[in-house]
Amino acid sequence: MPGPGIDWEALRLAAVAAATHAYCPYSRFPVGVAGITTDGRTYAACNVENAAYGVGLCAECGLVSALHMGGGGQFAGVYCVGADGRALMPCGRCRQLLWENGGGDCLLMTPVGIRAMADVLPQAFGRDDLDRLAGT
Repeated sequence: MPGPGIDWEALRLAAVAAATHAYCPYSRFPVGVAGITTDGRTYAACNVENAAYGVGLCAECGLVSALHMGGGGQFAGVYCVGADGRALMPCGRCRQLLWENGGGDCLLMTPVGIRAMADVLPQAFGRDDLDRLAGT
């Protein structure tokens, strides 16, 4: 699955550039991420750590914030990298963020190639589940 219409190398380069802005004095593990929306807009972000370790922000948190500041929408493809420019797998919290802002069809570059979010976060819980459980 090549991800039709997605320039994966351009996303990778945007993620690599974002990683250079990471604030990671504690882990020394810069992370950059870039995503392209279904209507062609590209956003990028980096991780931002904090001395209170648990409140650090993953790069994907910044990416989702940028998406909403830029008008919202859904991601079609996302590429997350470490300092070496290689694909990283997002943590569980970030997989949920990407699911909610891209859905099951959103493509993610992983260390083993392109995967749909439905494969990366199978049986995901989301807004539809909340609506169903609330009876709306």
